[in-house]
Amino acid sequence: MSAPTPLAAPASLAPDGPTLASRAAAIALWATLVALCLAWELWLAPTGRGTLAIKVLPLLPALPGLLRMRMYTYRWLSLAVWLYATEGLVRVGSEQGTGRWLALGEVLLSIALFLACAAHVRWRLKRGAPIKEAT
Repeated sequence: MSAPTPLAAPASLAPDGPTLASRAAAIALWATLVALCLAWELWLAPTGRGTLAIKVLPLLPALPGLLRMRMYTYRWLSLAVWLYATEGLVRVGSEQGTGRWLALGEVLLSIALFLACAAHVRWRLKRGAPIKEAT
């Protein structure tokens, strides 16, 4: 009698093309939003002593969950990103010059990140199968 061979993971557990694409988009948009917020507050159009750069802190815990494709992370990030969209809209109306363009960029990036997270969640729920987390 031969030793049993390990069973391969079902295909439904492997991430597919749309799942990986929405993950890549979410990670890229997350990184761009963090970079924009830091550059804005520290170098491009700082207000005060650059203390507003701490606004990126709530975004930082999302990276491990995005990389591991944790559904919970995509869900809470899709809600939290609206704080950045709101701040950008307020500053579009109150800033002048470069600050106004940076605020508009923040709004657009926030909306794009929301759409990427929502697409990821929607696709995974539509698929109806759990995805094995990357470790």
